Amino acid sequence: MDEIKAEEIIRARLSEERYQHSIRVATVAREMARAFGLDENKAGLAGIVHDYAKGMPGNELLSLAREHNLLEDEVEEKSPDLLHAVVGAFLLRRDHGLDDEEVLNAVRSHTLGRVGMTDFEKVLFLADLIEPGRDFPGIERVRYAARRNLDQGMIQAIELTLRYCMDQGRLIHPRTVLVRNSLLLSLPSD
Repeated sequence: MDEIKAEEIIRARLSEERYQHSIRVATVAREMARAFGLDENKAGLAGIVHDYAKGMPGNELLSLAREHNLLEDEVEEKSPDLLHAVVGAFLLRRDHGLDDEEVLNAVRSHTLGRVGMTDFEKVLFLADLIEPGRDFPGIERVRYAARRNLDQGMIQAIELTLRYCMDQGRLIHPRTVLVRNSLLLSLPSD
């Protein structure tokens, strides 16, 4: 699948607002990939398709996740929108023949992260959060960190997300906490 085909698929599938978000994510992902020596065309593709299953009703996401053994934690049952990443990767492979594991893994992990993320996965995760259409307290600090060091950017991004979820009284997926801790443990000690 190339970016032109991906844009056609996403434009037909998502709202105009979500489509524009995907285009902005693709642009930022390309820029970041270039800066960190990664494949910018693949990063652009991942940015375009990352929200393929976004906007699907929660019951449909949950049904597909159950049917195809994609559930990881009970938090996903209570907050099925968290499943849009893994369900999206599944549907992109099944319905559109996307078989690039690097792109699919980035799509899978762009919402919750995963322990052992590749730099490519981190680029998509961060691009999704820092694209220019996002504007909320703390985002500039994440943008600054993300463009200098992927791990520091990830820590800043996850901590911002965790604070938001706590402030909103939302459930926190345990995987995101594990990712944060893993990143902190991997930092060089002083």
